[in-house]
Amino acid sequence: MCGILGYIGNRGAGTILVNGLRRLEYRGYDSCGVACVYDNKINIKKDIGKIEEVHKIHDLDKISGNVGIAHTRWATHGGVTKENAHPHLSNNGKIAVVHNGIVENFQSLKEFLKDN
Repeated sequence: MCGILGYIGNRGAGTILVNGLRRLEYRGYDSCGVACVYDNKINIKKDIGKIEEVHKIHDLDKISGNVGIAHTRWATHGGVTKENAHPHLSNNGKIAVVHNGIVENFQSLKEFLKDN
């Protein structure tokens, strides 16, 4: 089971999202990450390790923006790697996504996104 949360508001999203991740950590996870929108750009900080380990390396709460998503991952599919940590960013940098489990319809989603 993974944990997902988001924030939209007037305060800095980074601190709120990291505190939310900490509240989810009792489940045990192998990676985590945060994505925030700032200056019309999506910035992502993520890595393998427990939340405090990743936070110590990347200062997750220092990510700028007041809109964001965060994720903690417990690998059930795919290896425990930084690449597999969420959030995932689209090749053009315009979409960040987090999800739980396996995306069964990934191929139709991929084709839709390529066409639009």
